[in-house]
Amino acid sequence: MPDQKFPSPEEFLEGQLLLINKPLEWTSFQAVHFIRSCLRRYTGQKKIKVGHAGTLDPLATGLLLVCTGRKTKEIEQFMGLPKEYTGRMQIGSTRPSHDRETEIGERFETSDLNEELIQEAMGTFSGWIEQVPPVFSAIRKQGKRLYESARKGAVDEGELQARKVFVEEFKMEAYDAETALLTFSLKCSKGTYVRSLARDLGSALNNGAHLESLRRTRIGPYDLSEALEPKTWAAAIPRE
Repeated sequence: MPDQKFPSPEEFLEGQLLLINKPLEWTSFQAVHFIRSCLRRYTGQKKIKVGHAGTLDPLATGLLLVCTGRKTKEIEQFMGLPKEYTGRMQIGSTRPSHDRETEIGERFETSDLNEELIQEAMGTFSGWIEQVPPVFSAIRKQGKRLYESARKGAVDEGELQARKVFVEEFKMEAYDAETALLTFSLKCSKGTYVRSLARDLGSALNNGAHLESLRRTRIGPYDLSEALEPKTWAAAIPRE
């Protein structure tokens, strides 16, 4: 959109697909709320449909597809597209949320690990795999979001059912033996929880691991390089 004319109010009501670069610590809902508020002022309409296709955790950054107007009817279609990520996993420690949202629960020795062992373990996560979602997720159980119950300690991951997801590529980009920090890239299907992948990689290594950082770089044909941060997008709205 940087090189395109900003859509008119009527075009947003008719339906637009926005490529948004979600900032760190913003929730996907906050990004949608911010865009909806901007569009209410721009279009003069109190009610305008705005929704996103695929949630990103607050500690994740990167590409978020946001639909407006009649385009929201295509959200399910966009959600079904394959995803690509880059990120880092910290081997040698676990956290209840499997990312930095919660404190470290257990620590493990990592001196016996090396690139060859880690790559071998990563190779077991290829094709269709079964994956138990993290308890700190937006999945609903008995009408409540799991993370709401998890923060009260009222849900056990062992109670959750595994789901099948497809991992096209889970690749080591670098490994720092001194810090046990793994830099990776990932191509996967919808519904894949990268935090669960970190947890399961730790288990496969007879160790522990959690997600240190995550960035979504691609959804189907849509690339992060084409996306704008919410406030940058808002700054492009024409002013009378």
